[in-house]
Amino acid sequence: MTYFPKSLTISWIKNSYDNGMKPLELIEEIINRAEKYDNWNIWIVKPNLSFIQKYIDNLPKDRENYPLWGIPFAIKDNIDLEGVPTTAACPKFKYVPKKSAFVVEKLIKAGAIPIGKTNLDQFATGLVGTRSPYGEVHNSYQSEMISGGSSSGSAVSVALGLAAFSLGTDTAGSGRVPAMLNTLVGYKPPLGSWSTGGVVPACASLDCVTVFSKTLKEAELVDSIARGYDTNCPWSRKYKIKGDKNPEKIYIPKYEPKFFGKFAEIYREKWLNALERIKSLGIEIEEIDYEMFNKAALILYEGAYVAERWQDLKEFIENNPGETFPVTEKILRSGCRSEATASRLFEDLHALQLYRHKTKELLKHSVMIMPTAGGSFTRDEVRENPIETNSLMGLYTNHCNLLDLSAIAVPENSSDTEFPFGITIFALSNEENAARKTAKLFLESEMMKIAVCGLHKVGRELEYQITELGGKFYSHTKTNSQYGLYILNTTPQKPALVRTDRGNNIEVDIYLLPKNKFGKFMEQVNMPLSIGDITLCNGEIVKGFLGDGYSLKDAVDITDKGSF
Repeated sequence: MTYFPKSLTISWIKNSYDNGMKPLELIEEIINRAEKYDNWNIWIVKPNLSFIQKYIDNLPKDRENYPLWGIPFAIKDNIDLEGVPTTAACPKFKYVPKKSAFVVEKLIKAGAIPIGKTNLDQFATGLVGTRSPYGEVHNSYQSEMISGGSSSGSAVSVALGLAAFSLGTDTAGSGRVPAMLNTLVGYKPPLGSWSTGGVVPACASLDCVTVFSKTLKEAELVDSIARGYDTNCPWSRKYKIKGDKNPEKIYIPKYEPKFFGKFAEIYREKWLNALERIKSLGIEIEEIDYEMFNKAALILYEGAYVAERWQDLKEFIENNPGETFPVTEKILRSGCRSEATASRLFEDLHALQLYRHKTKELLKHSVMIMPTAGGSFTRDEVRENPIETNSLMGLYTNHCNLLDLSAIAVPENSSDTEFPFGITIFALSNEENAARKTAKLFLESEMMKIAVCGLHKVGRELEYQITELGGKFYSHTKTNSQYGLYILNTTPQKPALVRTDRGNNIEVDIYLLPKNKFGKFMEQVNMPLSIGDITLCNGEIVKGFLGDGYSLKDAVDITDKGSF
């Protein structure tokens, strides 16, 4: 029987197929998992063998030539899958497509298995994940919190291990905000590089299909297959995939971004931590005034540009009164208000062209980094104040497609399930390779906490083994009271922490060590010591040195002293 990890990554699935796992076995596990999370409102069409089986049966025998062979993926329910209803989270709007969307077809031809249609903010209008008659999508880790939207179910399906990757869409941030709030990578390619053929339009000239995944490498794999010119899509554009390249400069905001919600100070601290890592990447940093990007973002909803959304859906809305969420209809109808005149539209388009021109000059061979969002809300808070909370979630996302930028949202801490936070790296549409390289450098700089109690402490003989790997001192603290401390019979003398019922609060130093250097650090840890989990006095669990019971037979107990 196959052991299934909590996260289903492409790399793990491929390795498991190499070791004998069958696609049906994996799909049955996903169907069982989906049932357990039924109350999370992730799906509009849940995983079911009634429509999945044919994709399993049609898998080619030759796995080597199909880079996504047997890889399960979820599809936002405003993207067509042949023979399966598309609703855009509006039951009355439902239709059954005769063919799959262009990008879905490409993924299936590469061997991927579609497993279901995911819930979304109705007609992809929202960044919160609560505007759906199919239920509010719960956050993957904190059920009372929002999941982000509009690609809510798509993000949560990957975060909870129901799919290896998923497709979302992004007009104003829908492929990035849910990535942050569910500790995922959200890859938003340049407009037109992925066809929007077979996608229900939200704002057709700005719509983009996106991917959610657990790692940047796997997002790039999906991107390499999904992108391509579509002769039948009027928004399709040809792009060359360029090799990764360092940007010449990284732009960050001159003034501190706005943080909001009851956890605003936590998100602010995470942003400041991210800034320190960004500044350590070895690339020139320049601070800029974000105001131009904010002005560009306002064009999407406060000017006449929103008329494009109304144009695509007005016939359905007017012919089917009461079938859309009131907040959704209010937003869509703002596109037909009296001030949304043709004159105002051209005024907005001319202003936008100026902002695009300035952005191209500014970001040439460079990238800009912002928080993906400045906070989050509970679902109750959004229900009580749906407009303002949604607007705040888009403060740092709305400008992106208007200015023809590519974007990659990455986690600030890839293991954070309590207060997920992330940054977004923006680049010009023809220079997304600079955004990819910056994202990789940032992810590689991610730190983990290491607790030491002996010769690796600040100023001691072996501190260099940490600092030479990029480790930085973080704090002096103590363990909880469940640890004993012993001096081992070694040369030189070394202490050992051991979990015990008769312990003390032992003094430790905490270092921040780049996660990608942890393996190198482990090579220097020899018996009788090992690395394991250590609980600190504040309840936090970090990695640190531990001794085994056998090594204590000749050791000296200094637990009462509390330090070495």
